[in-house]
Amino acid sequence: MGRQLVLVFSVFLLVGCGAVKKRTTYSKSRQVTVTASATKPAVSEDTTEIEIPKPSVDAHTLKAEQVINTALSYSGVSYKYGGTTTKGMDCSGLLYVSFSEHQIDLPRTSHLMADLGRKIKVDEVEKGDLLFFKTSSRGKRINHVGLVVSVSDQEIKFIHATTSRGVIVSSLREGFWNYAFVKATRIL
Repeated sequence: MGRQLVLVFSVFLLVGCGAVKKRTTYSKSRQVTVTASATKPAVSEDTTEIEIPKPSVDAHTLKAEQVINTALSYSGVSYKYGGTTTKGMDCSGLLYVSFSEHQIDLPRTSHLMADLGRKIKVDEVEKGDLLFFKTSSRGKRINHVGLVVSVSDQEIKFIHATTSRGVIVSSLREGFWNYAFVKATRIL
């Protein structure tokens, strides 16, 4: 009789524990509602709301990361004047394609890109900003552009397409690029 009583009690315990289901719902306000309810009609319902903190990445940073990742996917592509494909691209073609893939329209040439956005100081540069250069001693207008991919206390790195090495990441600290630098702008 004792064994039967323990068996019956165990069955009720297992069935009782399995009868409660937790349901989690999400809403656009980033709140989670957890509701405990029995499969049989319950006398009361417990509801607890938990506030989930908003992500620490803002829209600007997220968009910049997406554009940078797209540009970096072209690393190693050879240089081709006027090119916009993996068969070859130039500096403005690289940025034109990288931004276009994220529904951001840019002009096709570096000197026209330089007219966009807000001019910023070098010490204000962030990932996703554009750097503009005059690479010819004869030229009077901007003829080269790069996209900032990282910024540290000591160095700004940018991706661009060079005639000799194709799509690469360079540092603004490098002598040639430091000398040829004209301005930085923010368009994101």
